[in-house]
Amino acid sequence: MLLRRILPVQVRAFPQQCRRYVSSSIFGAGQRRTSEQLPSTPARTRFAPSPTGYLHLGSLRTALFNYLLSKVTGGQFLLRIEDTDKRRTIPDAEERLYRDLRWAGLEWDEGPDIGGPYGPYKQSERTSLYEEHARKLLQSGHAYRCFCSLEKLSELFLRRARLGLPSDYDRTCEGLPTEISDERARAGQAFVIRLRVPAMMPEFVDLVYGSVGKPNHNRKAQNLGEALYEDPILLKSDGLPTYHLANVVDDHHMKITHVVRATEWMSSTPKHLLLYRAFGWEPPAFAHIGLLQDSSYQKFSKRKGDLNIRRFEEQGIFPEALLNYVALYGWSHTRTSDVMSLSDLIETFDLKFTKGNTVVEPHKLVYLQKKYAAKYAEKNGSEFEAVVDRIFEEIQREFKSSTWHPGASYLNHLVGDDLRNRIQGVLRGTAQNYTTPREFFTNYQYFFYDQPSAINLEDVPEKTRAAIDGIRPQLRTINAAFRNIPLEAWTDVNLKGRALTVVAMMSSNLKGSSSQAINKSIQLYLRCAVARGSSGPPMHTTMALLGRNTCLQRLDELASLLGNETWGSLT
Repeated sequence: MLLRRILPVQVRAFPQQCRRYVSSSIFGAGQRRTSEQLPSTPARTRFAPSPTGYLHLGSLRTALFNYLLSKVTGGQFLLRIEDTDKRRTIPDAEERLYRDLRWAGLEWDEGPDIGGPYGPYKQSERTSLYEEHARKLLQSGHAYRCFCSLEKLSELFLRRARLGLPSDYDRTCEGLPTEISDERARAGQAFVIRLRVPAMMPEFVDLVYGSVGKPNHNRKAQNLGEALYEDPILLKSDGLPTYHLANVVDDHHMKITHVVRATEWMSSTPKHLLLYRAFGWEPPAFAHIGLLQDSSYQKFSKRKGDLNIRRFEEQGIFPEALLNYVALYGWSHTRTSDVMSLSDLIETFDLKFTKGNTVVEPHKLVYLQKKYAAKYAEKNGSEFEAVVDRIFEEIQREFKSSTWHPGASYLNHLVGDDLRNRIQGVLRGTAQNYTTPREFFTNYQYFFYDQPSAINLEDVPEKTRAAIDGIRPQLRTINAAFRNIPLEAWTDVNLKGRALTVVAMMSSNLKGSSSQAINKSIQLYLRCAVARGSSGPPMHTTMALLGRNTCLQRLDELASLLGNETWGSLT
């Protein structure tokens, strides 16, 4: 099962990819700590996925943190689709993003499907804006055209790779006079527009990591006589923008005040700040959060389908539990319980993000799933009925399948409302252990079969055997005591009372045995016979749900078998 395939949590103190970008001074004594305080004015945040893959745990967490920051400050949460990578775009990914986010409980204030004052909210519909700003950068001297062919760049990158150097540009075209560059462009020669990066990158204060910055030079390259310049491409030869340009232009024009994103983008932030400076714009505040990693310490990837949100939905994971789960990775809180609804998260949220990457694991999600199931059962409202519906659908599929237990027959009377009532009763008694519809049916199949799979009594634990052996001569008497309860009196309360009556009667007959020991033996016998040894609700509840005829039949089967001297097979 998906929930079982991930190793336990391990937290790294500091992401490797960030270490060389963080000034050592932030670790010095007396250095100002990063702020955990919320902004005093409403925050405008955004989630800007690319439809080159489906929503996964890491991207859901990014969306959630941006959503929470906007809501706790009374601001707005925007959805923007960055769809300029046409080659890798998946046809249904955009619609899936809308659906999966809404299934998880996140709604946006502005976006492609609902509009807003700063639209359009799809980058493919904003290309003229990017071209306009790229021209402004050319005119101001902050960018230049590069006419280098792919072959020339490939040769450069291969040489750099052999020398163990980054594949940065060598600025072959940077010194072209403006008139020559303009003339070649008018003649139709293909070009890209690159940002002219200065010798020193700007530092910035990250809301998580403090002062961040890095020099724009490579000592090894200098020793080898190689000229290295990052000079990222802003506008591609097809006229479409790269992430660097479109991201900055959109965030400014959409009045984004805070950006919460993964640490993998921290190295790009100085380039983005250069663009903000070049345009004369105020940049947003940045908070970079550690990556969610799988058990091999690789980040989750939408292109590999890692922990796709749809897979959680298909399993029957509650959206409220999943949101609660991802919120606990990379953020710390002061509440006494980790169980928090979306409204609780909004009320509690601050900028107390933790440093470092985290390996996710299933234990916490299983725990939260059980907590929410118990909560829904207690409220007995629409959420509980929705869980019952999912289980009903799962069991109906099993009814139509011959692969589960081909030799078993279903309880024939369990159709329609009778089946729903049975599910409701079992779920109320076991909600604190509920995980998924499939596991519910697997664990409690004895409620839905006349004859579950053959049980080998040799598999019964030794302690259970010993307990039942201690009351073996009284098994017929125990069965008779329950048979004396008429159908109309076969209720949870009466069954519990009858069991206590049997315990009291046997305690007076079995000298040397305590009533507690006798009660334990009777309960183990009842569970072995009626529930086939499986866990579940208390036995009086289980027997009330199964009904008189089924329980008496199963009790007689086991008592008859155990009338022999050896433990055999019950079929």
